[in-house]
Amino acid sequence: MHSDIEYVLFSKEDIDNCLKQLGSRITKDYQGKKPVFICILRGGAIFLSDLIRTVDLPVEIDFFSLSSYGKSTKSSGIVKIRKDIDTDIFNKHVVIVEDIIDSGLTLEYIIDYLHKHQPASVKICTLLDKPDAHKTEVKIDYLGFEIGNSFVVGYGLDYAEKYRNLPYIGVLKKEIYT
Repeated sequence: MHSDIEYVLFSKEDIDNCLKQLGSRITKDYQGKKPVFICILRGGAIFLSDLIRTVDLPVEIDFFSLSSYGKSTKSSGIVKIRKDIDTDIFNKHVVIVEDIIDSGLTLEYIIDYLHKHQPASVKICTLLDKPDAHKTEVKIDYLGFEIGNSFVVGYGLDYAEKYRNLPYIGVLKKEIYT
């Protein structure tokens, strides 16, 4: 697997430092509240697991599974719900946890969908953002790293269900996915 990586973009140490900063900000912003972290599966699971351990508050977690990529490296723009949330988020503070924001179309769908459940607030926390790939306006409240349009894997991010277990985020060699 490691030989398929062109170069490491963010090391495990980079990610750990980023998590501490995000957790500190979230803890400060939600003092006296019990936020509901809604993780977008599957890529966000590792990020969520490590993130909530840096948040010094009581939290709830839930999971939302969608598909818009299939086996492609780009979002199709067609979103399908695979697993809905189980938590009643009415009048609760929601933090959507995403591994990466690419086009922003999936996130736009998620936000619209969650607002129908009338939460008190909805904020976005993403480990990675590709602003040059956005096809819609995206407001990110908690951002780990901004990246270019490289295809990245590791730390939950995959290509055809491979590489999620890498402890770092790396750029996948083009010959692997072309």
